[in-house]
Amino acid sequence: MSFTPRMKIEVYDSPHHFEPLLPQTKLEALTEKTRAVFEKAHALKGALCPPAREALRELVREMNSYHSNRIEGQSTHPQNVSKALKKDFSANPEIAQRQRIALAHIEAERELEADDDLTEARILGSEFLLRAHASLYGRLSIEDRTTPEGRIVEPGRIRAEEVSVGRHHAPAFSALPKFLSRMDQVYGRLQGVDALLYTIAAAHHRTAWTHAFVDGNGRAARLQTHTALSRLSGGLWSVNRGLARDRDAYYAMLSNADMPRQGDLDGRGNLSERMLWEWCNYFIDLCNDQVSFMTKMFDVPGLRDRVKGLVLVRSQSSDYRNYRSEAVLPLLHVLLAGSVSRGDFSQMTGMGERGARNIISQLLKDGLLVSDSHRAELRIGFPLDALNILFPNLYPEAAAANLE
Repeated sequence: MSFTPRMKIEVYDSPHHFEPLLPQTKLEALTEKTRAVFEKAHALKGALCPPAREALRELVREMNSYHSNRIEGQSTHPQNVSKALKKDFSANPEIAQRQRIALAHIEAERELEADDDLTEARILGSEFLLRAHASLYGRLSIEDRTTPEGRIVEPGRIRAEEVSVGRHHAPAFSALPKFLSRMDQVYGRLQGVDALLYTIAAAHHRTAWTHAFVDGNGRAARLQTHTALSRLSGGLWSVNRGLARDRDAYYAMLSNADMPRQGDLDGRGNLSERMLWEWCNYFIDLCNDQVSFMTKMFDVPGLRDRVKGLVLVRSQSSDYRNYRSEAVLPLLHVLLAGSVSRGDFSQMTGMGERGARNIISQLLKDGLLVSDSHRAELRIGFPLDALNILFPNLYPEAAAANLE
């Protein structure tokens, strides 16, 4: 028999208080959308050569760091994130702290993604959640992980105090092990393709709802979610970008899924199944939007035109002395087909040795070409100052003036 709560629960201290952990109805609509995301994600991975995939993966990591911290209201300019990767920190203590947090996020994400032994089901478990939190905050000094209220965030440690987040009273800290154990039971059963995205979405909400840590719950949950999606995405797109583009909608959808059950037709648990379904549907739509956008960015005819446009625009500027139309063909080859030797790149320009060498030097200086040594092959790079032409609207914040 179903149960409709007649009054607000004052203390969440039993796992049945956050049931259901998965939507139970209208699953075909969610799985149909999931299959579409899988098809696009696999097509995108197949369309990119390995060096381009790796360059894009590193760019997405930078974007993830920026977007996750932006959601928390603590972002720094993308140029400062890029500088942090080179250990170039601002003289302004506040900006430098945000740079260090951004760098810690990138390094934590790289570490978590590298564990090939983990399945999506294990990634959605509480052990991995604690590991994600520890991987991020363990890279920060005590000063950098002290909240404005003066509380020190201990890496990977479950909170030992009661907290409220807005109107939401998180579960009693003494009951957290039971809540986390229940999540492990449900999300640890994940198998197959069809349930993947709505299970990841539901786990993201229930993880945020549980609020396992004193601070850093959102960041840890997004690291967990990104890693759970990484085998599907290949790191080439990220739902974090979609969540950050409309932070208010993200928070509103999370808040809606906090609602208690709305009558006997709204599932059998304490929380609303309908609103959990709405959150999962919203999340899958964001995944579809992000993979679709990135696929469009790597459409060959459009990409060819944008590479031509970038070379043309820069050839008109005195700041870029060695941009010539002869650079378009070899640049496209490196982007679409993979790394080449300097000799082959020079031949593809059709220019003399000196002119080709000048082009290569300029492209290396600007980061459009990358090489590990002066003898190593040339591969593609995606510098921030070229993104507004190469990939319009992918990372528009990178093109904005850095006023920090």
